[in-house]
Amino acid sequence: MKITHKNIILTGAASGIGNALLNQLVGFEGVTVLAVDLNEVENTSNKIISFKCDLSQQSEVDRLFEFALTQFQTIDIFIANAGFAYYEVIDKPDWQRMEKIFQVNVFSPIYAFQKMKDLNVGREYFVLMTSSAMAKLAIPGYALYGATKAALDRFEDAYRFENQDLGHLSLIYPIATKTNFFNRSTDFSLKTKPTKEVPIPFPAHTPEDVARAMIKGILRNETHIYPSKLFQISRFSQKLFEIMSYPYQYFYAKKLKNWLN
Repeated sequence: MKITHKNIILTGAASGIGNALLNQLVGFEGVTVLAVDLNEVENTSNKIISFKCDLSQQSEVDRLFEFALTQFQTIDIFIANAGFAYYEVIDKPDWQRMEKIFQVNVFSPIYAFQKMKDLNVGREYFVLMTSSAMAKLAIPGYALYGATKAALDRFEDAYRFENQDLGHLSLIYPIATKTNFFNRSTDFSLKTKPTKEVPIPFPAHTPEDVARAMIKGILRNETHIYPSKLFQISRFSQKLFEIMSYPYQYFYAKKLKNWLN
């Protein structure tokens, strides 16, 4: 999908991958980017509109779309990049804490996708969700975070067999990224001490690398984006199994179509 002259919503735009992507998006002719974050996004271009929003709440996501439609006639691209992690050992039961990470990392991007689908009947649109390599390969210490990213992965894996419109749903699977993301994942209420740095999984790449991969993925209408070629190659056998499962998935996609008719 073309990026020039498009209206774009980008969440998690104040730092890390989101901020790197924002800086690259404004280089395209005629774009307007609604940059969304809990914190104020620095307005470095007349192509940027800053918007503060708590994406863990449905009412706030609704407010985001309502505001966007006062600024744009259409919303062409939605990039659901906002999210956070816990680095921890699973210990005491805490429903609210689990709910919070799933609200931001899972409910919010899927709900935004549903909103985009509803708004863009009969026209092309693009939704890009930031997943993680941990959706494919779990790492101890990130059980809940990995579960949220795996949830997005399974959602996309089923939805692509249901899709009947002109929209594109894409997921990007970054490996560890050289930002403050991992240090912010420390949970001091459990066993992690604030004097210790969180170990960053190896290998790692820069947010600029991930942002460039996102841009290429949108332009090429890619469904799955892997910024790390090493990770992509390493999961060859996993990918082979996924391909072998296609006939089974197509069979049940046909069942669903018959059920709807």
